[in-house]
Amino acid sequence: MMIIPAIDLKQGRCVRLIQGRMQEETVYSDDPEAMARRWADSGAQMLHVVDLDAAVHGSPCNRASIAGIIRAAAIPVQVGGGIRDMPAVAANLESGAQRVIIGTAAVQNPAFVREACRKYPGRIAAGIDARQGRVAIQGWTRTTETQVVDLARQLEDAGVGSLIFTDIQRDGMQTGPNIDETRKLAESVRIPVIASGGVGTLAHIQTLMTLETVGVIGVIIGKAIYSGAIRFEEALALTRQTVAASESPSFRS
Repeated sequence: MMIIPAIDLKQGRCVRLIQGRMQEETVYSDDPEAMARRWADSGAQMLHVVDLDAAVHGSPCNRASIAGIIRAAAIPVQVGGGIRDMPAVAANLESGAQRVIIGTAAVQNPAFVREACRKYPGRIAAGIDARQGRVAIQGWTRTTETQVVDLARQLEDAGVGSLIFTDIQRDGMQTGPNIDETRKLAESVRIPVIASGGVGTLAHIQTLMTLETVGVIGVIIGKAIYSGAIRFEEALALTRQTVAASESPSFRS
């Protein structure tokens, strides 16, 4: 399972929010590029970057910072936040992002999602952000009546390559991921799922790793690695130990 550090951008700074509330931010760095290098140097295989301002306002606000992160990291970067039309998709991919994440537009504009998937196969992910089983949009400021599993199946049919599932009520709380809802989503589709929201301990990661068999391939971690609740290197070591154990031959007397 991939451990994917999150870099959330607000007005050019690395921040973390509580349950997506823009007014409840903690600033962790004024230098996003240095933060990207930190995680890359620590062994990250991918970064998850979100333009929080764009997610709320619908237009790019931190594009220069995102381009700098991509250059500095030298590892794959997935980018989300306010990507609601083809020019936004193209701009982020041209800046070097491995893939872009469509969130609000996945609900509001299915035709756009299908067009993006046709033009950039394998490079479009979709973010499904949920509050009590219903999908939230526009930077989590509005909750729709759309059910998570229904949207997931529609996005798979549209050609999306992977899904990123966030339980908003767990995000930034470090109380543990929503295992039941993550499993339910992963079992409803054939494409990979990345979990997000609530991870605060190594035990939470271990629990999520039990979902690899149903298609959960990674977990995005934010506040826990910034606050020091989890040491990123220890999280990586945990996943590597598990892989090594599974690959070791067993001997019976």
